[in-house]
Amino acid sequence: MSKQWDIIIQPKRSVLDINLKQLYNYKDLLFLFVKRDVITIYKQTILGPIWFFVQPILTMVIYVFVFGKIANISTDGIPQPLFYLSGIIIWNYFSSCFSLTANTFTGNAGIFGKVFFPRLIVPLSQIISNLIKFFIQFLLFLTVFFYYLSNNTVNPSYLIILLPLLLLIIAGLGLGFGLIFSSLTTKYKDLKFLMQFGVQLLMYATPIIYPLSTIPEKYQFWIKLNPITHIIETFKTAFLGSGQLSTNGLIYACVFTLITLTLGVLIFNKTEQKFMDTV
Repeated sequence: MSKQWDIIIQPKRSVLDINLKQLYNYKDLLFLFVKRDVITIYKQTILGPIWFFVQPILTMVIYVFVFGKIANISTDGIPQPLFYLSGIIIWNYFSSCFSLTANTFTGNAGIFGKVFFPRLIVPLSQIISNLIKFFIQFLLFLTVFFYYLSNNTVNPSYLIILLPLLLLIIAGLGLGFGLIFSSLTTKYKDLKFLMQFGVQLLMYATPIIYPLSTIPEKYQFWIKLNPITHIIETFKTAFLGSGQLSTNGLIYACVFTLITLTLGVLIFNKTEQKFMDTV
């Protein structure tokens, strides 16, 4: 009579050996990590979940004052609070997914060194928990949006149905880049500082504080190389009726995301087998 083992210890696997079924088997742990990320982070704060609203509101106010009033940057006729808020909530989701995922190995070395579970569970939980935060901030955006919609200030379109696709692309980009940087920082600690600086620069290379239409034609090519540009422009076109929607741009963003995510998973899969030696 053959015995059924609960745990099977296997030799080193190949880079392409990714056990997706194992991720499903640990779905309960995934939900626990999501609950931890959403609830405990603000559990001992005075304002609690209100911080989800405070951050985008304060950012929006600063943008309106600095870029709208002082710098007098055009918003293509869209009310400034709505224009800036539309870019802020999309960017916050990407930057949060990227930054938190990029800290997977160094931030969870203590857990990884003691308990076995699929390491991809941790970055996936960050993506889901940040998605919950996005929807909370999206409610704030909808409040401002419907206010201006009632005044016939904005002209939304049927492209609103593309929102799930846009979120999927943003999540994939954040996860892919995060997995790559998380794997590299186990050996090259300096990349953590480069990442923080790079995220700030990337924000200014994304049409958040300015519309793409204000960029001279000879420079638009470089801005459009940024896949997030097409996500934000599509989002603004869908909800605000003002933006440069590009089908080719969306296709480019999808392909870029698939390549980045695939590369990230493969590098992560290779690094997790020996990262405890370098962290």
